[in-house]
Amino acid sequence: MLIRDVRLVALTDAAPSPVDVRIDAGRVVEVGPALAPAPGESSYDGGGGWLMPGLWDQHVHLGQWTLASARLDLGPARSSAEAVALVRERLEEWPDLPVIGWGHRPTAWPDNPAVSDLDAIDTEQPIVLIAGDGHHGWLNTIALHMLALPTRDSMVTEAEWFLAYGRLAGVVGSDGTSPEAYRRSMETAAAQGVVGLVDLEFSGGVADWVARWAEGADLLRIRHACYADGLDDVLARGLRSGDALDGDPRLTMGPLKIISDGSLNTRTAWCCEPYAEKAVPGAEEGQPNQSPAELRALLARAAAGGLDVAVHAIGDRAVTEALAAFEETGARGGIEHVQLTTRDDVRRMADLGVRASVQPAHLLDDRDVTERLWPGRAERCFPLRWMLDDGVDVALGSDAPVSPLDPWLAVAAAVHRSGDDREPWHPEQSLTAREALAASTDRWGTVAAGHPADLVLLDADPLAGDSDREHALRLRGFAGHVVATWVAGETAYARP
Repeated sequence: MLIRDVRLVALTDAAPSPVDVRIDAGRVVEVGPALAPAPGESSYDGGGGWLMPGLWDQHVHLGQWTLASARLDLGPARSSAEAVALVRERLEEWPDLPVIGWGHRPTAWPDNPAVSDLDAIDTEQPIVLIAGDGHHGWLNTIALHMLALPTRDSMVTEAEWFLAYGRLAGVVGSDGTSPEAYRRSMETAAAQGVVGLVDLEFSGGVADWVARWAEGADLLRIRHACYADGLDDVLARGLRSGDALDGDPRLTMGPLKIISDGSLNTRTAWCCEPYAEKAVPGAEEGQPNQSPAELRALLARAAAGGLDVAVHAIGDRAVTEALAAFEETGARGGIEHVQLTTRDDVRRMADLGVRASVQPAHLLDDRDVTERLWPGRAERCFPLRWMLDDGVDVALGSDAPVSPLDPWLAVAAAVHRSGDDREPWHPEQSLTAREALAASTDRWGTVAAGHPADLVLLDADPLAGDSDREHALRLRGFAGHVVATWVAGETAYARP
């Protein structure tokens, strides 16, 4: 195919304008003005639009994101009582269906969620309410029993919750994650210019993705990550990061994902200093999910098997320990989130070649709670400028469904660092629009020969304007400027 009459978004190198772009066998093979058509070649009129590499979301829980539209939205709840009221309303409307909720953030609530609050609701249906950070579940006793969890009055948190999540389909029956449902999620992403996702879902494995792909969930590029409980299977299959899972190079093996600490909202992210309020008794600085020896053993196994590693590390102590494990084992990969760190550890990341996979939209949600729980540390939160200036490879994502699967929202948050009318939160750590977009394209810069034909055509220049509030607001809605998305040269989205 020949894409005619486009202007290239100058993410790295400047380019002549306008140009034509020739695609063959899933790759860009030629870029230049007024290219002569080849025999039998189809033509697409770009209409003077702006062409750039397709966008990647480097951190998605795709099964959970696919389910999110069917879940009870608990984001508006400001107390346990309000959340319970929302559950009651859902049950009054659909009394014969389980309740799966998402999005509550109880850190700022005056009361702590309790199983007994949900048990007081007159229902025989299981109730599973998943926190907005994905790190804990608030269940009634019926749901606890169905998920084979011990009876308690508190929430299910961290490692215990991640293991239980894989059994959730047993509670909800048809869980809304059919290949058709996955395909719909991919179509929505493609309409935003997304060409690839790194799927860090807690449940499922290689066989699940191969089957799903064969049944039509094959619109975008997917890198499938495994967790420690699936590592033996991956190694037994001889899979290395980058290997095709079923012979299709669009579906590949991704990293080993390790959740080394908790989250800010549950006060379990592992920090060097105690939380200022509502700390977990006995773990006032948060806590690790593995001992240093266990973390190193996992990295060493991954490295020996040719797998990259993605280490979830939100607190500064967790980042320090993760970097030490990378250095001692020689493992390759990155740190997920890097929400709180030190200046010295940013430099260590650069020296070790450890990637930073960051979800900038989290800073919009966590701005206020950070000031409360980590007072005096906010200047070290989401240190994007430090990382880029020091030469760290920064890749942006969403952590959907914790934040929406929306690369333009992530870019806007990295540029302006404010989601409301307030001044930017530590604007010294902001990126320019060009830098943020470049960090969203899986390392591909200005479109050039040799690139994969994973492309997005826009009807406006995303770099036009200053990196200020007005530009950020424009970027947040930039999905509306997507005209077409191609993956390996095939149309994944075309504006109606």
